[in-house]
Amino acid sequence: MLKKLPSQPQLEMYKTVLASFINPEHELCLLANKIDWDSLEKEFAPLYARVGRPSIPIRTIVGLLLLKQIYDLGDETVMERYIDSPYCQHFCGEIYFQYKYPFDPSDFVHFRKRIGEEGMKVIFKQSIDLFGKERIRKEVREVRVDTTVQEKNITFPTDRKLIEKVIGHCRRIAGEEGIKLKRTYIREIKKLRHQLRFARKPKNMSKMRKAQKRLHRIAWKIYHDLVTQLNPIPISYMKEFDVLYRVLTQKRDDSNKVYSVHEPEVLCISKGKEHKPYEFGNKSSFAYTRESGIIVGAMAVEGNAYDGHTLEPQLDQVRDLTGGKIRKVIVDRGYKVKGGIKGVDIVMPKSLKRESYYLRKKREERCRSRAGIEGLISHLKHDHRMLRNYLSGRAGDKINTLLAAAAYNMKKWMRLEKQKILDLIFGWIYRQLMLAQVISGGTEHKKTSINKDQLIE
Repeated sequence: MLKKLPSQPQLEMYKTVLASFINPEHELCLLANKIDWDSLEKEFAPLYARVGRPSIPIRTIVGLLLLKQIYDLGDETVMERYIDSPYCQHFCGEIYFQYKYPFDPSDFVHFRKRIGEEGMKVIFKQSIDLFGKERIRKEVREVRVDTTVQEKNITFPTDRKLIEKVIGHCRRIAGEEGIKLKRTYIREIKKLRHQLRFARKPKNMSKMRKAQKRLHRIAWKIYHDLVTQLNPIPISYMKEFDVLYRVLTQKRDDSNKVYSVHEPEVLCISKGKEHKPYEFGNKSSFAYTRESGIIVGAMAVEGNAYDGHTLEPQLDQVRDLTGGKIRKVIVDRGYKVKGGIKGVDIVMPKSLKRESYYLRKKREERCRSRAGIEGLISHLKHDHRMLRNYLSGRAGDKINTLLAAAAYNMKKWMRLEKQKILDLIFGWIYRQLMLAQVISGGTEHKKTSINKDQLIE
């Protein structure tokens, strides 16, 4: 059953009311008033049963999800921030100051699985609507699009580590099922590890090859022994055994290789970076407006797709979320689309025949502005938890991408609101100083035609 927060609660005498001591002009207070929490509750209400134990309030768990992504915190550390900060508690809909966790951090996992990608799109759309629907529809006519790699939480894959993982998983399954393996090879594996540790030296290369082959052979024997004794394989272990078999049978030049046993969907993507030639994770695409830099599209791409093939799905997502019509899209040279996209002008740095000097300069200016998306991607990675994705599976890739984009938009909105307040304060101070100078008969302002009423206006 969905639990709801009281809209007009009866205040209690011996509890500390948050609104009595927090600053209502704080950025989190302003953001809490701007988000449409009622619409989020209506969207997620069908996912809960009508009877049973009351659930966590939607505003509480969604608010903590957003705070986690906005301030680059983990599932456990955001709870500590919640206890420390009254503004975080107010953002999550609390009336009184709280002294304990609102729920267990593991409930984040269940909630993310419950709402899935579609629920995260609803939250992301809320972050876009903060800036005004009409404004977004106008600005979305010209967007910039680029892709980046969202790295998964895995170590750099090597054959030795993968084979050791296979052996470890086989031993674990044997222990769970009460199976006694014919041989465990514990002492021999320890010696092989020592030989492989210093294998990069030229004089140890032959030893390394022999030790690697022997370790692979041992993994095969343990795997075969376990499958033989476990036959038939239980359904709960089918996927795991399939991954282990792929690790043992894959070769150097194979496609769709397994780079991690616990994350078999991870891809090896070459981005051409000198300091990091290969990145292991998934490809994510982003679209943002040219004028204000608001992210209006974010999606995780399945597979190592060519950038040009991701452009049309990305533009379709932008249209669905904003309802605007895209006329120009600014991209790099990797977005060559055969035949183009109907109704959309794809602008990229290339030489066109019979192009006037004015149009060429305009196109070059747009292409130079596209480089701004690199800074945006850097903020997403270093400030909003995209540098390393800790959520599992393809669903985790999509959820983390959408949450990072939503957090970026909300952080941007809070920064703009804070700037507006500062502009009002300094503007008022400036007007008062000018008014004081005119009233006191300053020599510089006597010659001007400014009067008191004009300054007050």
